[in-house]
Amino acid sequence: MLILATLATLPGAYFPLLEAGAAKAAKILDSAQPLTLAAIESRPATRHFPYMMLAPAVLYTSQHPANPGRGQKRHLDLAIRIGDLLADEDERGTFEPRGDSDWDTYMWLETWRLLGPQLGETRKARWRKAIERNIALLVRDATDRLDFPWYHSPFIGTSPNHYVQWATLLHLGGISFGRKDWQDLGTKILRRFALTEQSPGGFWGEHNRSGPTTGYNHLTLTGVALYWEHSRDPEVMPALRRAMDFHRNFTFLDGAAVDVINDRNRYWAVSAWGQFAFSHWPDGRGYAEFVASFFKPETIGTDVGRLAQSALYYHEGPSEPAPQLRTAYHHQIEEGAGIRKSGPWQVALSGIMSTQAINSRFYLDRQGHISVFHDKLGLIITGANSKRQPELATFSEKLMDQTVHMPITTRLQMGGPADRLSLAFHTFFSDLYIPAAKPDELTMRFVISGRGRPAEDPTLTLQLCLKPGELKTGAGAVVSVSKERLELRGEQLAGSVSHRGWTLHVDPSAKLVWPVYPHNPYSDQPETSIERAVAAVSVPLKLKSQPGRYVRANEQEIIFRLSTSASATPRAESAAPRNTDRGR
Repeated sequence: MLILATLATLPGAYFPLLEAGAAKAAKILDSAQPLTLAAIESRPATRHFPYMMLAPAVLYTSQHPANPGRGQKRHLDLAIRIGDLLADEDERGTFEPRGDSDWDTYMWLETWRLLGPQLGETRKARWRKAIERNIALLVRDATDRLDFPWYHSPFIGTSPNHYVQWATLLHLGGISFGRKDWQDLGTKILRRFALTEQSPGGFWGEHNRSGPTTGYNHLTLTGVALYWEHSRDPEVMPALRRAMDFHRNFTFLDGAAVDVINDRNRYWAVSAWGQFAFSHWPDGRGYAEFVASFFKPETIGTDVGRLAQSALYYHEGPSEPAPQLRTAYHHQIEEGAGIRKSGPWQVALSGIMSTQAINSRFYLDRQGHISVFHDKLGLIITGANSKRQPELATFSEKLMDQTVHMPITTRLQMGGPADRLSLAFHTFFSDLYIPAAKPDELTMRFVISGRGRPAEDPTLTLQLCLKPGELKTGAGAVVSVSKERLELRGEQLAGSVSHRGWTLHVDPSAKLVWPVYPHNPYSDQPETSIERAVAAVSVPLKLKSQPGRYVRANEQEIIFRLSTSASATPRAESAAPRNTDRGR
């Protein structure tokens, strides 16, 4: 059974988190030397510290019966203390240059609106002047991009989630300060995101329309959802519904975003952004309760501001269980990706194709195609993408002095006796069949059909998620998973590898290499932490030309069988989400 915190009704469950976050913010201020944003945000996990001001502001003003902190002066004083710090920083010219400061300005504006008369006329005018000055900085850049062909980074020169944040701030700032020009500009951008920019699968592509950047999609969704809250524009509601369906289905059992469909981030912890956007529907409320359950008072960080935002805008009503809590579910999007839960197993398949962003370190190559998650053992196989690392691609072939590691056409068919993901390359195509899983066993059957003259070194690879500890091979050898390099093959593997409660049965020709450090888009370098490493299990394709047969159907079959032991140790409960909201 999935290990989760007890689900609690929202928005009531937010308030203990806001109380804990407010207390943490107060301690941070009390210990900061000097009392500057630079000093505060130099500490681990304190980026976007200004977010935290919305927690005490919501606690002070919310009339919800589950909020014990309403009207308490300590909350008002804390929100004012943070707001005054931001005003000091702005007057010194050190607030805006920090990067992504518009995200902080939005939270400052929300706080200004909530506290209103409690600020006093002098402070209210001071904050307003600073907030308006920061909003005004966005007007030119937002206007310049208004009629660009698509709101994707190759056109607009920034990520779409940033453009949405600008528009959201302009829209609410225009409403708050009587600037109809700002409000109209924000409206035009946000309506286009809702009515034109969204892909059928329910996401807003960042590099192009073909696939999602799942973590940052939460940010874009938040902006569109906030536009609805302040405009009640009925035409954007279908976009919110599609986005809700996308996120609630493409979420792992530990609350994290499914990795294999993401073209930017290999990892994304449970998102605090925009949970209120799901609360218009019973199934969305159940999903919001599911993801909110992973946040703990003892580990809450600056994300508490985004939870405060959800407490502020949440729409209460009946809820239905999240898909992750069902015995089985499946979901497929027309862009070529799907996910299925069957008992303890969750398998995500991606046939999404995209062009390579050669000159951008941020957009990964769509070279991964399968991820496998187990409710007790966590992520076992990751299909997370990488960059400049064909050795981690599901398939690769060397052709005309180039290594090809991305498919040229794909097809995903879900249903029937097995889900089938087909991936075509230049000299072969593969059909991956995933039949119905057993409670303790999952089979992945790759059927390879050759085409024309075989390429050099065609290879099939799976990425295994190993943790420090012991690895046991089919030969009975026990080796240590550490920073030391491992390369096991043939008789050394003897057909299987076991680790932390699971066993992967592999082809006799398989080779395992550990550790392989994937690409980090923020540093533009391979990861350095062993926790980010994976093991590459590769099997060579054995393809041969045959006279008179250009296409050689079912030339090779490679089967991976993943089994779990009855005594499998449950994974630890999901840790507190990291702050992964990193802009550029």
